[in-house]
Amino acid sequence: MRFLFIGDIVGRAGRAVVCQFLPRLRQELTIDFCIANGENAAGGFGLTPEIFYQLRSLGIDVITSGNHVWDRKEILEIVSKDEHLLRPANYPPEVPGIGYTILPVGENHKVGVINLAGRTYLPIVDCPFRVGGELVKNIKCTTSIIIIDVHAEVTSEKVALGWYFDGQVSAVIGTHTHVQTADERILPGGTAYITDVGMTGPHDSVIGVKKEVAIRKFITQMPVHFQVAKGDLQFLGVLLEIDPSTGKAEKIERLRLKVGEELFYDPNKD
Repeated sequence: MRFLFIGDIVGRAGRAVVCQFLPRLRQELTIDFCIANGENAAGGFGLTPEIFYQLRSLGIDVITSGNHVWDRKEILEIVSKDEHLLRPANYPPEVPGIGYTILPVGENHKVGVINLAGRTYLPIVDCPFRVGGELVKNIKCTTSIIIIDVHAEVTSEKVALGWYFDGQVSAVIGTHTHVQTADERILPGGTAYITDVGMTGPHDSVIGVKKEVAIRKFITQMPVHFQVAKGDLQFLGVLLEIDPSTGKAEKIERLRLKVGEELFYDPNKD
């Protein structure tokens, strides 16, 4: 089965890129299920109900998030009501929303999706190893296909989580830093891994923000109003092929599609 994971969608530009590419990708690559991190989809910070439903209508089955999920308070209207929207599972139990979901994929299978947050250089939350481990045990009673979004800052924490879950889940996909890494691989136990899937939106930027604004912040250390950039629009993600009978990953491949250029994935490529 084929799964598509879309890198962090940033602002209106990122949504426009998804609108352009996703319907075509789902058809040409015969995608069975699509996941995307959407915590920056509303003006670069947070997610609104309107944008959530827009992304769902484009063909995204599950939207994961991270530390910016609460930046738009409107999301509280639906975060506890819709199983297609996840916040990190290792937030305190009192926090609204859910951190994992189990949904049908195809006619005879189900997929479990877990959203975890890292703890290094991010707000302190519960241990992603312990919380994630318990969730994996529970989900395995229903399905062997499990994909984890690890929303974390440092590579070492993501790599450690990848090794920790190797052989237990189908894929561990890193998000948050907005820079696609080139370390995709199938770990020995059959788990697909990448440290960061990257960002969908304006790459002529500083991780989505206008360059001059971000540079001013670094130089002056003064408060600035971050604005989403507009140039060099790209769609970043990974394509996963998973054996539904075992839950093991058979392939992980990075996708990098650029608006206005003939840079498109070839489904017949070895």
